[in-house]
Amino acid sequence: MNTQREGLAFSSKALDFLRYCEAEHEWVLGTTIALARLESPTTDKVAVDRCGAELLRRIADIGGVVTRLRQKEAGDHLRAEFGCGENQVLLLGHFDTVWPRGQIERMPLEIRSGCLFGPGVLDMKGGIALGMLATRALMTVAPPTDRVVMLWTTDEERGSVTSRSLVEQEAQRSRAVFVLEPALIGGGVKTMRKGCGEFHLKVRGVAAHAGVEPDKGASAVHELAAQIVGLQRVRDLAPGISVNVGVISGGSNPNVVAEEALATIDIRVTTAEEAKQVEAIVRERVPTIEGTELEVTGSFERPPLERTDTVERLYKRARGIAAKFGHKLREGGTGGGSDGNFTAALGIPTLDGLGAVGAGPHALSEHIDIDSLTWRAALLAELIVETIACD
Repeated sequence: MNTQREGLAFSSKALDFLRYCEAEHEWVLGTTIALARLESPTTDKVAVDRCGAELLRRIADIGGVVTRLRQKEAGDHLRAEFGCGENQVLLLGHFDTVWPRGQIERMPLEIRSGCLFGPGVLDMKGGIALGMLATRALMTVAPPTDRVVMLWTTDEERGSVTSRSLVEQEAQRSRAVFVLEPALIGGGVKTMRKGCGEFHLKVRGVAAHAGVEPDKGASAVHELAAQIVGLQRVRDLAPGISVNVGVISGGSNPNVVAEEALATIDIRVTTAEEAKQVEAIVRERVPTIEGTELEVTGSFERPPLERTDTVERLYKRARGIAAKFGHKLREGGTGGGSDGNFTAALGIPTLDGLGAVGAGPHALSEHIDIDSLTWRAALLAELIVETIACD
């Protein structure tokens, strides 16, 4: 037992969960490594399903009743059920990654200075293994009266196109959702996530010879440039709003007044009200150059995860459990989205960032802190128990 925990008061279940998880240190590390070895880029269905088959086998080995939710284009999603209570608690995450197949050869799995490095270990195969260990601890030490349901999806990194409805259906059946996405740097949980919108702005102009008859044309490129500058003013609505025009194209030749131009715009907001205001402003843009026309498509694909009273209540509960284990559990927000955005927007109590602690998601330095896996699994097990008892 770590000396930092001496003298702390524990509930018997919390301490038993901690002891159980610490005894299974090698198991959770081995599970993380096994899943990470099976690369699973979102767009490679064969690779994702290969990883999913191994994950299915391992969940079944620990007593889960697993259903493979087959998809034509994306990898097959997995739903696993433990226990048979009338109500359920949902553990949520994804096993697709941003890394292409073969990345593991360029950044091999290796342990250095107490950390496991490699593609996908933080985002989020370490979190999946952590959730599995927490469920093992629950079912062994103190089986809950509610069902524990895991939903592991395969297209979160590309917008959850095929999985969003499944996520929302499971959330609506659940008294709480615990998202096993990576923790914030330092181990904090995520009580706020920005909503994510992607919009496409198409400008139609009038082509003309740029040297002979420039006045007979109306440049779509010039109009697009004016619109890009104008859109930056959207950020003045609130300090948390960000606007990024990430992709542009247009025109045909330098000596032709451009007939068409396109821009793809990423917008992030912190509240549903901001999303509504921003979307209205984007859709109501008007041309600044006579003869040009605008067409706006797209929407906010992920609503914001707002720090509501229910989110705060779950965080305070988790913070209290972490304190029993001698750890400070902080909270914070992030500009990135997750499937927790969907569940929180439905009003289902949601706490995100309960997964592995580390750094470098989507980066060559991606890694997790190995020792934190066990106490965070114990935290999750106790959090499920207390949530069932209190809510």
